[in-house]
Amino acid sequence: MKNGFSTLLIILISVAIPAVVTLLFMMTPSSVQLGFDLKIIPAINASINFATFCLLLLGRYFIKQKMQTAHKRTMIISVCLSALFLICYVTYHSLAQPTSFGGTGIIRPVYFFILISHIILAAVIVPMILVTLNRGLQSRFDKHKRIAKITWPIWLYVAATGVAVYVLLSPYYQ
Repeated sequence: MKNGFSTLLIILISVAIPAVVTLLFMMTPSSVQLGFDLKIIPAINASINFATFCLLLLGRYFIKQKMQTAHKRTMIISVCLSALFLICYVTYHSLAQPTSFGGTGIIRPVYFFILISHIILAAVIVPMILVTLNRGLQSRFDKHKRIAKITWPIWLYVAATGVAVYVLLSPYYQ
């Protein structure tokens, strides 16, 4: 992919995703009946986040072992899982009523710290993942490695906190 086109595509995707997610929280959920319980989607999302977390660890192991092909495949699967997560997330939040956290005491500020850091970093990580992926696919490994050192821990944190948010919020799904 040419640099100008890929840069434009990364910018468009990086702006569109937070815009769509923001719009979801301003809209009233649709009353469409799907024929299954929507409560399963957050569990699916948490599973996708957990799988992504595991694959990110595996991808790092592969690159440290100089197993470039295994690393590349693992990281592409991680990107695909993250895209699948996003599709499931948008689907759920366009159809389901919001779930409020009902915890009290010390867990409440802990939950909100995890949630807010997760949301902010999830928005920040999208362009970073796309730039890192693009540089790797273009075999620009010096630049890929430089940004991957920043992208990887943030992405790992976002995947882990996605699971944590689900675990903490799961008792309150209706």
